[in-house]
Amino acid sequence: MQDNVQEVTGDIIEKANSILDYTIHFSNEISVSLRGLLYIIFALFLTSILLKLIRRIVTKKLPENDKHKFGTVFSYLRWFVYLIIFLVAMHVSGVNVTAVFAASAALLIGVGLALQTLFQDILSGIFILVDQSVHVGDIIELEGKVGRVLEIRLRTTRAVTIDNKVLVIPNHLYLTNILFNWTENGIETRESVTVGVAYGSDVDLVKQILLDTAKNHRKILKRPEPNVLFTDFADSSLNFKLVFSLNDSFETRFVQSDLRFEINKKFKEHNISIPYPQRDVHVYSNTQPLV
Repeated sequence: MQDNVQEVTGDIIEKANSILDYTIHFSNEISVSLRGLLYIIFALFLTSILLKLIRRIVTKKLPENDKHKFGTVFSYLRWFVYLIIFLVAMHVSGVNVTAVFAASAALLIGVGLALQTLFQDILSGIFILVDQSVHVGDIIELEGKVGRVLEIRLRTTRAVTIDNKVLVIPNHLYLTNILFNWTENGIETRESVTVGVAYGSDVDLVKQILLDTAKNHRKILKRPEPNVLFTDFADSSLNFKLVFSLNDSFETRFVQSDLRFEINKKFKEHNISIPYPQRDVHVYSNTQPLV
């Protein structure tokens, strides 16, 4: 009885081995057995468990903000680890990895060219997260566009503009363009309004009107106090700049518009004129006699 059981067991093992040794041929040089395929699947499965464990251990004591940053970076590194493990598992299971690369060389070149910008974006995203030059909530200006940062990902940064439009910014633009971070030194920003008055105007009165207009606006900060600069003796006007502080740069153009309306009103009340550009025109007449 025991001999029969051993014989049946041996047959089962032999059949199982024959099934596992079944080889799938993709070409003359590239082939993989079912045993090797199962080995590759098991290696990827084990890698997935280990990566989850590592992520849980590393992020256990990190602050919530750092957890999000680490998770973003880790999500991309994970796929890189999967690729390495996949190639190693293929090599160990007997697959000719060199032949695979040779057969797909043209495809890999095309994919590499297509992913060039993607990798630039990812590397730039890593630099942004590590360097912390831009944070969520910052107001940035890039290529003439201004927006408040909503989310920083490895490939793109999302920001909302003053017009409530969402900007999706590829991260590589941070490395190839000059970035203005309006709120790097805090949420307060210095803004200004320029105005020109006619020659002969009472400059002290102009200064007082500009200061009173700024101090009476509810969105302009009291500290630091608004200030007026006499900037230039221009061709047709005396130029002044009203400088003030805001704690929300998104309100700048609306505050500037309010100030211009009020300044124009006050100037009219005090007979202060804003001059038109003046040009001297010289007319010469030709008095030579006709022949």
